[in-house]
Amino acid sequence: MSATVPPRWDLSNVYPGLDSPQFSADIERWKSMLGDLEKRVSGLESLDASSDPALVTRQVNDLLTELNNTLLLGHTLSAYINSFVSTDSFNTFAMRKESEFERISVQANILNTRVKAWIGKIAPLLPQITAAPGPAQEHAFMLSETAEQSKFLMSPAEEALAAELNLSGANAWDKLQGTVTSQMTVDFELDGKVQKLSMPALINLRSHPDEDVRRRAYEAENAAWQSMKEPLAAALNGVKGTSVTLNKHRGRTDALHSALEINRIDRQTLDAMLTAMRESLPMFRRYFQAKARKLGKEKLAWWDLFAPGGKTSRTYTYDEARAFVLDNFAKFSPDLSDFARRAFDSGWIDAEQRSGKRGGAFCMSVPGVKESRVLLSFDGSLDVVSTLAHELGHAFHNDCMFKAGRTELQRTTPMTMAETASIMCETIVVEAVMEQAKDADELWAILEAALTGDSQVIVDIYSRFLFESEIFKRREQAELSADEFCEIMENAQKEAYGDGLDERYLQKWMWTWKPHYYSSYLAFYNFPYAFGLLFGTGLYAIYQQRGTSFVPEYKALLASTGMGDAAALAARFGIDIRQPDFWRGSLSIIGKRVERYSAL
Repeated sequence: MSATVPPRWDLSNVYPGLDSPQFSADIERWKSMLGDLEKRVSGLESLDASSDPALVTRQVNDLLTELNNTLLLGHTLSAYINSFVSTDSFNTFAMRKESEFERISVQANILNTRVKAWIGKIAPLLPQITAAPGPAQEHAFMLSETAEQSKFLMSPAEEALAAELNLSGANAWDKLQGTVTSQMTVDFELDGKVQKLSMPALINLRSHPDEDVRRRAYEAENAAWQSMKEPLAAALNGVKGTSVTLNKHRGRTDALHSALEINRIDRQTLDAMLTAMRESLPMFRRYFQAKARKLGKEKLAWWDLFAPGGKTSRTYTYDEARAFVLDNFAKFSPDLSDFARRAFDSGWIDAEQRSGKRGGAFCMSVPGVKESRVLLSFDGSLDVVSTLAHELGHAFHNDCMFKAGRTELQRTTPMTMAETASIMCETIVVEAVMEQAKDADELWAILEAALTGDSQVIVDIYSRFLFESEIFKRREQAELSADEFCEIMENAQKEAYGDGLDERYLQKWMWTWKPHYYSSYLAFYNFPYAFGLLFGTGLYAIYQQRGTSFVPEYKALLASTGMGDAAALAARFGIDIRQPDFWRGSLSIIGKRVERYSAL
């Protein structure tokens, strides 16, 4: 790979800086808006289902308009602050601004709970309220959903206290994990010299072509997590303990209950998908066994999971990755390619690897300017090129909603549907790479990269679901030690990977660095990725059948993912997500890749 320097993102069109008068003025404006919203909500709380429907309708319409305006500014400020915190955890000024913003956000969270409770009070009037044209009708789905969720609220005083305590409780534990893992560095010998590597850079060595490098990186990573296991175990106990307590007091069935509602699916849908995933595990194990044979081994060690295949591994400069993504997006839709070019040219992407930058990849919406920003750590591998396409898919999804004029409330998309465009874009790139393979060695390398990703999203995420399920079960009884977290993680990996891996060399420290486990607001962050992969794969199969006529309907779906549950949105394409057959069909597409790989 050449020395093309991956870029850092630019948010100067949002605010000149965290210390700018414009940013400070908008913080004060947001405070004022929250104050006005609080007065409005206080005035509404005397109204209930026995009140005049016409009066309540007017109040709901005004409330929705004010809520959307307040959310628009709040989400923009939050994204701007996060652009600094996520890329430089050494920036103490940004950290302080984040802390100040979070303290103000407590008021917003409390107001959100009060609004939810009030909508629950007027629920019997909702059919009348949403019958007339206006904001209420446009937000009918959101109002109905909110009324249902209001059944699982504590008293107003308890919800307010929980929101305030979150700053010094679960949210603080979440931040500790992010800070610790982003600032850790390891001295590691690479290319004949000792280098100081950030943990994301060290973890990325799992795809290095040299097994000695991969094995040593695995050992160095494990030693690093071993040294930090106590604070990270305390953080995970704190987050999960908070969830257990709040779920109990809110009358939730279990931790999965709220995750299903947030993701707008039911247990039947999740069970159908998990059934198909369990059935597919032998298929993935055949892939792992075939990979072991190709590497001259009896079984794969963990450090071999991401080993590149083929005698030559394709690498990309950042400019080459950009050109490849744009060319293949254009074959799907000129709109998609034009959008991605805008993202590249406008400085929306932070791709440079550096210390202090959070690991992983994400896309965040910046609604005040109707744009997005993408973070990843670019290393030139095919895996990262597909990640780039994946995150640009999220950004395109946001753009479809912006162009459709969706409000902030209408844009609230669950993770299950949020992966729709990202998986589609990733699949477009991976399929294109496979089509361009020059020989068997190159095809092997490409299939390797694709199946590595597929197996992570199905097999590893299944193990993460098992892990988190057991963590919640045990955390209800007592805190867990770091060794117990490791034991549960290892057992979950054994169940998911089975005889596909060497049980002596698994990754029991996975729980330390995956930020999803430490989310203070959402448990079971894992299964929506499997949903997204399989739903997106199923849609790609429909695209292959229908060609360009599929695209307008697809874009309409993306523009509407915040305005319906997953089953209703999937039904637009004749898909029944409550039955295992759909999920089996998507997995069979991956199965063809396994067959092709094994035959090489």
